[in-house]
Amino acid sequence: MSLIDEDEALIAAALNGSAFAWEKLVKRYESKIYNHGLRLMGNSSDAMDLMQEVFLGVYRNLHRFRGDARFSSWIFRIAHNKAVDLNRKKRLLAGYPVDSDNEGDVFDSFADEEGEEPELELLQSEQNRNIMAMLNILPFEQRLIVELKVFQSLTFEEIAEMQDISENTAKTRFYTALRKLKSVTEEYHVLS
Repeated sequence: MSLIDEDEALIAAALNGSAFAWEKLVKRYESKIYNHGLRLMGNSSDAMDLMQEVFLGVYRNLHRFRGDARFSSWIFRIAHNKAVDLNRKKRLLAGYPVDSDNEGDVFDSFADEEGEEPELELLQSEQNRNIMAMLNILPFEQRLIVELKVFQSLTFEEIAEMQDISENTAKTRFYTALRKLKSVTEEYHVLS
């Protein structure tokens, strides 16, 4: 059974009241949504808030999923909308201090494989910290485009539709972000 067929079966069972099916559906997507949120929002606390908002929204609206697109596309669309909303709220509250007590262990959640070697986990954690630092220098709109293109493998056409912008605007934001990341990377290597 393919992942798409399995998702459809789980959705049908969850709509019929199966708590097991709902739990399995959540488990299938929670780390993907969390990591998506972590890259977009920049910290663990906001990523957790985003993940909770997404699954609450999915739970409340699962009956509205028509199956016109893949479930994964639908849930990431919800995540996208919630991330934009949360980012808007953060900007409104920018004058207030941000609680960052929970950011120390953010990168432990990246490893999805069980039983990895500690050295490999440490290396991956360091790489993830570097990726997060690089993404956090980008404005939210650019970071969102990079997330959708690089980490979610969407086409510029899909990104444009999802963001309600032109395909050219999506491309411009993406390549502007890449140039900015490249210049920062080159500057870092010159300094080190």
